[in-house]
Amino acid sequence: MAETAVVGTLQVLNRILMGDCIEVMRRLPADSVDLVFADPPYNLQLRGELRRPDRTRVQGVDEAWDRFGTVEDYDAFTRAWLAEARRVLKPHGAIWVIGTYHNVFRLGAELQNQGFWILNDVVWRKANPMPNFRGKRFTNAHETLVWASREQASRYTFNYEAMKALNEGVQMRSDWHLPLCTGHERLKGADGDKAHPTQKPEALLHRLLLATTNPGDIILDPFFGTGTTGAVAKRLGRDFIGIEREARYIEAAEARIEAVRPLPPESVEVTGSKRQEPRVAFGVIVERGMLRPGDELWSLGGRHKARVRADGTLVGQDVKGSIHQVGAHLEGASSCNGWTYWHFRREGAFVPIDVLRQQVRAEMAAA
Repeated sequence: MAETAVVGTLQVLNRILMGDCIEVMRRLPADSVDLVFADPPYNLQLRGELRRPDRTRVQGVDEAWDRFGTVEDYDAFTRAWLAEARRVLKPHGAIWVIGTYHNVFRLGAELQNQGFWILNDVVWRKANPMPNFRGKRFTNAHETLVWASREQASRYTFNYEAMKALNEGVQMRSDWHLPLCTGHERLKGADGDKAHPTQKPEALLHRLLLATTNPGDIILDPFFGTGTTGAVAKRLGRDFIGIEREARYIEAAEARIEAVRPLPPESVEVTGSKRQEPRVAFGVIVERGMLRPGDELWSLGGRHKARVRADGTLVGQDVKGSIHQVGAHLEGASSCNGWTYWHFRREGAFVPIDVLRQQVRAEMAAA
């Protein structure tokens, strides 16, 4: 699965490309990916070992790839990889970057410098953060994600209704309470230690990809690590391109992704936005004979009623107008959703007229 040369997007889909992320991205075609997820080095600048009260060593981020000579060196690196990430994004693509207080503010500033349009910052509040062993600061219990479209005018993907459904019918907020990657999900090396010090939980990528991509979209991860992005993308029916320079991480990622079984297509479909559904006028329902002029409609419970007219309007109790206008007048309200307010009778039961609208939409989609 690992590759060292790039020819075209189709030839690198669902593969891990070995090398420096900037150099590899330069060989990718422009306008070729739908989403970038980037978990770049934190530049923690750790000095010395960190130990627990029992004197055991804390396995932190002390790898060579997280060390930069100066802050200016880190900024230059950030500028270069973000420029390539923006180049390979499609015009209506978007990017997620994740970081800690060490680097996320510098990442956010550079995103804006390069013309990205910031949509949200999301706080990942860790359910099980590492304790603060020295007791000199607050426990660092979160990381910050920044979500941005390629430019202000981009028509980026956001599956609002899917996120609302995932959150039990309530709007998804920008603070996400999710656990760290532990237990069976945490990959281990041959020595029993963590295969990667900053492996992200699949729950985080599941939510992120479900929210901002669609099945068949291409996700680029330029800091692929042990392949969380690839594993979740494969499961959810998305394509991925991974870039990683460390052979040991590639080996772990390949084995992990090989074991993933994609979900069937019907299982990865997301709840669509009502705004994206085709508009159906009430008059279409009348034209098709699904309701006929003279038929009576009732509010739920039968407190108010109105009659259907041939032109798709209603008349009732000295008021006539659209399904919305008549419902609002009868309720003494400023507005009313007539599709859910009005009902017709079927086999003795009240059925909302919105059922008929959904039937028409289904026929339009199948045509």
